[in-house]
Amino acid sequence: MRPDLTDLNVLRATLADAPKEDALARQAAAERNSQLTKPPGALGRLEDLALWYAGWRGDARPLIASPQVIVFAGNHGVTAQGVSAFPAEVTVQMVANFEHGGAAINQLANAAGASMTVHALDLDRPTADFTQAPAMTEDDFLAALKTGWDAVDPEADLLVVGEMGIGNTTSAAAICHALFGGTASDWTGRGTGVDDAGLSNKVRVVSEGAALHGNRDGFEVLRRLGGREVAAMAGAIAAARALRIPVVLDGFICCAAAACLHAVDAGALDHTVAGHMSGEGAHGALLEKLGKEPLLSLGLRLGEGSGGALAINIVKCALACHSGMATFAEAGVAAG
Repeated sequence: MRPDLTDLNVLRATLADAPKEDALARQAAAERNSQLTKPPGALGRLEDLALWYAGWRGDARPLIASPQVIVFAGNHGVTAQGVSAFPAEVTVQMVANFEHGGAAINQLANAAGASMTVHALDLDRPTADFTQAPAMTEDDFLAALKTGWDAVDPEADLLVVGEMGIGNTTSAAAICHALFGGTASDWTGRGTGVDDAGLSNKVRVVSEGAALHGNRDGFEVLRRLGGREVAAMAGAIAAARALRIPVVLDGFICCAAAACLHAVDAGALDHTVAGHMSGEGAHGALLEKLGKEPLLSLGLRLGEGSGGALAINIVKCALACHSGMATFAEAGVAAG
């Protein structure tokens, strides 16, 4: 059940009272797994994935029929600090590319059999420069969360959320620095490919932003340092939990959004797996903080939900084996 997201108290209550894994369905799936025509554990993490998915869907023998990919786009005022190798206009241009089916995420979503929608959030009105002020007002923040919250199809059975927003690796790095500490350089990478001088400048910006807005509740960190698209991803991930829809997390920016939910409630991401470890340097450290082991590590650093969409196929294959294989009894094979 997904209530109307009228204020942050609704979101906090949703996370606090979110549905848990169906232990009986998971146990039934484990019993089936133990009888499949293979040595115990022979399919490695595919077996773990199948049990995880079965528990969240409440079905001991599930299959994926309706995966959903949602891409959120936003513009960041912090780009005025020169943190990106590309101008903010690229966000608008890439949204048009998504809508015309020309981006990598379109191809990967199609290959995974996933529906895909794109939500552009006030691209003509960038967030504030977070080195000077909170990125979003409370009203703007709630509106962005609600965009993500309402974008999730209740009939979907697996969700991937992605993003497009010039400057959003800076935002994600600042969020991680504020939430987890360390130094700004620990969390700051080259993003779209800034040079050494650009990286030093980006580290400065991340440090200043975290110093101004850190040591706060996870939602406040997201409001003050995030972007509209980052907040929308958090809203969608939380809505999926309310609807018992498993989520495959994408890269560094998606996981930074997820980390804000984790900071509010330690169990908020139990319904998620990490689709991949991206080529953005701090993503591995962030996954460790979230306790997530990536399914893939292919050096992807595109964003858009690309790594998560690619990993849909891994989850599909895990369930195809789990739900489609014969048991020893069905195949007439001696068990052990």
